[in-house]
Amino acid sequence: MITARAAPRRSYPFRPIRLARRLALYATVLAVCATLLFPVYWMFVTSLRPTRYTITYPPAFLPEEVRWEVYVELFQTIPIATWLRNTTIVSVGVTALCLALSIFGAYALSSFEWRGKSLFGFSLLGAQMLPEALVVIPVFVIFRQLGLLDTLQGLILADTAFILPVTVWILKGFFDTIPREVREAALVDGCGPLGVLARIILPLSAPALVTISVIGFFDGWNEYLFASTFITTASLRPATVGLASFIGELATPVELVFAATAIFTIPPMVFYFLMQRYIVSGLTGGALKG
Repeated sequence: MITARAAPRRSYPFRPIRLARRLALYATVLAVCATLLFPVYWMFVTSLRPTRYTITYPPAFLPEEVRWEVYVELFQTIPIATWLRNTTIVSVGVTALCLALSIFGAYALSSFEWRGKSLFGFSLLGAQMLPEALVVIPVFVIFRQLGLLDTLQGLILADTAFILPVTVWILKGFFDTIPREVREAALVDGCGPLGVLARIILPLSAPALVTISVIGFFDGWNEYLFASTFITTASLRPATVGLASFIGELATPVELVFAATAIFTIPPMVFYFLMQRYIVSGLTGGALKG
């Protein structure tokens, strides 16, 4: 009877150079993460400590006294809930409108041939090159004539118009990766142009749709210039304008400012972490799956 002999176990030699490189890599990653997360940590720490500890030098990295009551005081003395509601309405509106317009704009640029197509595409890029400060006065005049000043609807339209060229080009680039043969096969099977868009293009472009949704949401959430120019009613202020109103001539409640900033930061962070896996799966999985 023949028995199989076990393969000898290999012994790997100790390599200090390889270990040192790995330790250096881990140390670099930890240093970068600590650098990026330290402002967030400092924001929460400053919101929990009284002002007399904030202005001392050198500052302590750990809070000497923790005051959770500052968050209760924030909602009792400042309309932070109203600001967050307005910001949420603007962000959701910008996301929905940007998504709808980007789909049809990118589909027209990617799937059809029409006169002026290249000029229209370059015009979108040219519009995006203009800063907000340059277009805020013309938009203000147009909105005043249309009765859209001091309304959340007008703010949604302004934010969408400013971010739309970027989202259209991002979505067009993703639509271009879908083979034309797939679209032609759907047309042969009886689908119309809108049927191809709804049944073929959009399901394959889910990662790109999530990406432009994140871009539109963050643009509506963080935008300040249009909001501070078009909104004058206190009850319609978004959170960005409300946070700026904390700064006073004689005194600024530092702990309340940082507490409001912390609450303002949490929703977009949660939204991004919920959407992150879809973005990563789209980047690694590709546009087409067999």
